Amino acid sequence: QVQLVESGGGLVQAGGSLRLSCAVSGHTTAAGWFRQVPGKDRDFVAAISWGFGSTYYADSIKGRFTISGDLANNAIYLQMNSLKPEDTAVYYCAAREFYSNSFSMRADYNFWGQGTQVTVSS
Repeated sequence: QVQLVESGGGLVQAGGSLRLSCAVSGHTTAAGWFRQVPGKDRDFVAAISWGFGSTYYADSIKGRFTISGDLANNAIYLQMNSLKPEDTAVYYCAAREFYSNSFSMRADYNFWGQGTQVTVSS
């Protein structure tokens, strides 16, 4: 059974940076980050495929956020720079055991962390 534990959320001013971490236990083929604000869908942010190290990003954060993975320590990270108030959300780590060419849908992942709050003040 795969388990995911996020950390690193918090309060930051606009223009600042935060780094989210996700500890992953168990075998996975890909992992990613999603975010959700109250009353809205959980949206894709970024993903990484372990096989080729390929990364994928939502257009809204491209150039500001970077996803990375550390297989030796079974962790993935999300470096968030130039944060904006609209980045405020609960950020969720996600992972999957199966192989797929799709990375940006909730159904592409079968394991989820508990979420960590990121708040960006203006």
